[in-house]
Amino acid sequence: MNENKESPDDWKLKLRYGQLHTPYKHFTALAEGKMEADSTDYKCPAGMAWMAMKTWATDNDESADMIRVIGKQIGFTITGRIQIYDTAPEKPPREKPFGYDIAFTPFREGDRTGEDAP
Repeated sequence: MNENKESPDDWKLKLRYGQLHTPYKHFTALAEGKMEADSTDYKCPAGMAWMAMKTWATDNDESADMIRVIGKQIGFTITGRIQIYDTAPEKPPREKPFGYDIAFTPFREGDRTGEDAP
């Protein structure tokens, strides 16, 4: 085995122990809204849905802005809450903020149970 070759997850250790520096924090953003048309790219029918996206961003506000802008670009209109959580990254940071692992969970308006329903 070649000892000079880094494994794909070495960036996580370098980030944890301060050998990899970034001005960004990692978040998961969730947004309640409406997919305007069927999306084959994201396997989401038109209608109400939750959009989830992982982000490397400066702060919570930037992460929320990212889900708004990217959602709009793919035909998703935010109609309700946006929730931002600090989460562990699955991809390394880059030179600029970015989002990845975009996913949708469709729901019918009657499916929600209380204010805590995601």
